[in-house]
Amino acid sequence: MSSDLHDDAFAAGPGEEEVLAATRLWLEKAVIGLNLCPFAKAVYVKDQVRFVFSDATTPEQLIEQLGEELLHLRDTPAERTDTTLLVHPYVLADFLDYNDFLDQADALVEALELDGELQVASFHPDYQFADSGPDDIENYSNRAPFPTLHLLREDSVDRAVEVYPDPDAIVERNYATLRALGHEGWRRLFAADGSA
Repeated sequence: MSSDLHDDAFAAGPGEEEVLAATRLWLEKAVIGLNLCPFAKAVYVKDQVRFVFSDATTPEQLIEQLGEELLHLRDTPAERTDTTLLVHPYVLADFLDYNDFLDQADALVEALELDGELQVASFHPDYQFADSGPDDIENYSNRAPFPTLHLLREDSVDRAVEVYPDPDAIVERNYATLRALGHEGWRRLFAADGSA
């Protein structure tokens, strides 16, 4: 019976087109539009961001796909793909489970001997920083429409940090931007006509 319920939930879940469209909208309106990541626009406008939809329904399937995407990024020139967003709507919907999974993701990077070359960053619809409350607006700096693993090249991160040597300044600026925007402003950002 539970298998049938799981299959029904999977079938009723959002499809690839909807998931990737929502992720692109979030990247354009929040990450780039609010300048939450000052490095995102350059790679996005050059079409160097790879969007990958995962149909994984178990952490084991997701770790396998993550391995494939890490190797793909390693083997692809940065001019073609600088970074990858692996969006996985059907697994790790619970933030604590997702957060625990990140240890496996880091272990996989090491097992593939990509430590120092690639890293995995994290976004989740219920993202919550350790010292924050669940409704704190600052959490929205890491909130994506669906659970997402962000694969980054260390070289790209290093170049970005050279331009912005104080990453804490970015974090504080983001918090200030989000506080000024507030929850209602965040909702309006994604309203279909911009007025809701």
